Amino acid sequence: MLDPGEQLRRLRQRIAAIDARYAGVSRIRVPRPAPVPLLSVRCLIEQWSEGRVVTNQFGEHFQTEREFPSHKQHGSADIGALAELPGDLLGTLGDESPGVPPSRWAFPDTETTGLLGTPGPYAFLIGVGHITASGFSVRQFFLREYEEERSVLAALEQHLSGFDTLITYNGKSYDQPLLEGRYRVARLQSPFSRLRHVDLLHGARRLWKLRLESCRLIQLEQDVLGFYREGDLPGELIPYVYFEYLRSHEARRLVPIFHHNAMDIVTLACLTAIVPTAFRSTDPESLSRTGVRHGEDLLSIARWLLRAGQERQALELFRRSLTADLPDKLLFRVLWDIALLEKRLEGSCAALTKFTELAECRNEFRVRALEELAKHHERKEGDFELALNFTVQAMRFSESSSLSRRKDRLEKRLAKPRVRGVRKRVKQT
Repeated sequence: MLDPGEQLRRLRQRIAAIDARYAGVSRIRVPRPAPVPLLSVRCLIEQWSEGRVVTNQFGEHFQTEREFPSHKQHGSADIGALAELPGDLLGTLGDESPGVPPSRWAFPDTETTGLLGTPGPYAFLIGVGHITASGFSVRQFFLREYEEERSVLAALEQHLSGFDTLITYNGKSYDQPLLEGRYRVARLQSPFSRLRHVDLLHGARRLWKLRLESCRLIQLEQDVLGFYREGDLPGELIPYVYFEYLRSHEARRLVPIFHHNAMDIVTLACLTAIVPTAFRSTDPESLSRTGVRHGEDLLSIARWLLRAGQERQALELFRRSLTADLPDKLLFRVLWDIALLEKRLEGSCAALTKFTELAECRNEFRVRALEELAKHHERKEGDFELALNFTVQAMRFSESSSLSRRKDRLEKRLAKPRVRGVRKRVKQT
């Protein structure tokens, strides 16, 4: 084995031979690209989006406008039909204002930095959609730098001065409080105090929560409108992409964010044509036009009508939901609700069929249905023996003090000897 000194000598010889071999070859130097000024890259935003830099008393910011013509479809929704919506449509969702034409509705949505890497959440992209005679338009206000926030907020306030009603999705809990906080930080007047605000989230949950696992906007877009986005960016990644833009100023990274924001707003507008209409007109033809055909959706509307005191309309929808293939977990509850409404509105005889169906199979309402049958035959028919039979059946499944008292009372009545009434014959003169 060679000693370390000999190994080092041979290694030096090999290196010298390699150097001699390539001594006549000139090295090629690849020049590094010159750094591109940030201003010239920033112009790519305008080139890509056909937007413009807007200047006001607080500085500059970037705006872009996107048009969706009336002949376009957003899944199953007709964008052109938005302009034909009645002005009092939003009344079913709690808007007590007088009729406001759809052209005075604004559909805002924000994309924010969250709480990552900033003193507070910034709304770096604010989109506002509105219905026009030619279709639907979305204007987007963008912060190229944090310093442009006051300019954006002032422009947003001016833009919203042309509207009377805000329609958002979870905007009362998120978007509006966030923007009001940014207006306070910027020491500017907030525009929201004079605007009526309708949050579509609550009506959407009321309508679809029984059928759909999630009522997120993008989920409703797919399951209700049948629209599937292409090239979209998940919402949780949006803050990271914006921070990367702030570092690199590469406008191409913003394309999915602008697209995501615009699609959210268009979907919100299209759902506005469905949700309040479903609660406003409950006749079969109107509901069919809105796409409300599933048994779970009909059941949701029926429950809402019941809470609103419209029992006759609720009963009709409960009955219709039974014919729309309800899942078993909802079927027995619907039968019970129908039976109670029929008893209250049409008398206990009308509800006997539903109570009997519930009493004949295993379900959570079986005992109560047997008790209702016992009440009917005791009070209405005077058939104490059959009433006792239903009471004993109910007690086999569940013991209760009310059932025990009913059983004792019926047994005492049956133990008494029957006395036939004597009719008095009255001689007519």
